[in-house]
Amino acid sequence: MIRIAVPLLVAALAAAAPAQPPAPQASEIAIGPEGHQLRGTLLTAPAPAANARPVLILAGSGPTDRDGNSPMGIRAAPYRLVAEALAQRGITSLRVDKRGIAASAAAAPREEDLRIRTYADDARAWARELKARTGARCVWMLGHSEGALHALMAAQDNPDICGLVLVSPAGRRFGDIIRAQLTANPNAAGIRPEAFRILAELEAGRTVPEAGMNPELLPLFRASVQPYVISMLAVDPPALARSFAGPIEIVQGTTDLQTSVADAQAIQSARPGITLRLIDGMNHVLKVATSDRQENFGTYANPDLPLAPGVVDAIAGFMLSR
Repeated sequence: MIRIAVPLLVAALAAAAPAQPPAPQASEIAIGPEGHQLRGTLLTAPAPAANARPVLILAGSGPTDRDGNSPMGIRAAPYRLVAEALAQRGITSLRVDKRGIAASAAAAPREEDLRIRTYADDARAWARELKARTGARCVWMLGHSEGALHALMAAQDNPDICGLVLVSPAGRRFGDIIRAQLTANPNAAGIRPEAFRILAELEAGRTVPEAGMNPELLPLFRASVQPYVISMLAVDPPALARSFAGPIEIVQGTTDLQTSVADAQAIQSARPGITLRLIDGMNHVLKVATSDRQENFGTYANPDLPLAPGVVDAIAGFMLSR
């Protein structure tokens, strides 16, 4: 009988096993004054790809955190999954909690003082920080949903920015989106006339008294949020895309129930050279879903679902080719 010493056998098996790729390094970073800091996660790629530049990931609307989750029932973690997949492709990323959200809660302004420019200015500050920490010549910005507007605004006349990836962006003015949503909702028939009247006033830059307002409209039009809504109504996404000369890629899912292929096409048509990548069957949280509302929105609360096939390849391929 042939006998092999156990230590030698273990050593031989270990030598034959394929080496595991190094894991990306996650670091918590902060900017801003003590007690009012903005915070995020820097995920450093273990083996940077050729031509790789770091990317800043900007969250969408509402109380969305750096991972893409929200206390409003969203636990799909799309930003974390994108960051981890990009790291495996050699791209370092920084994903951040918005001002007033999650670990950046201490930096919350008064609601009356918040403007969309606030988030765009924060994006500019984070881009400078990411560039300084990585030593990159410039950095990319990836904005999701409303975060795409923050990216477009922050990129204007900004030499720190290599280019933009706009994922599930709104391609229309905010007022047009609200009108379309109210028109499509049969339960909103009773409040449409008042909502449209308020919208017209806000689009003209005039606030509307809250007293006597239909209670159903207060979540959108309460007095304290009207300054922010006015700032949003003034933003024209295609115009911002037209005035940014750097590379832009739009990534849009075909089963997204919050933004549409038409939104993506509206931005693409702003000027020549903008790339549009449609991901078949991808919804707003970057997961595979049908257009059935219940099934589609059900993916928002499922952290175990992987990203839709092709979405990371579209993002990484565009950034690495520029």
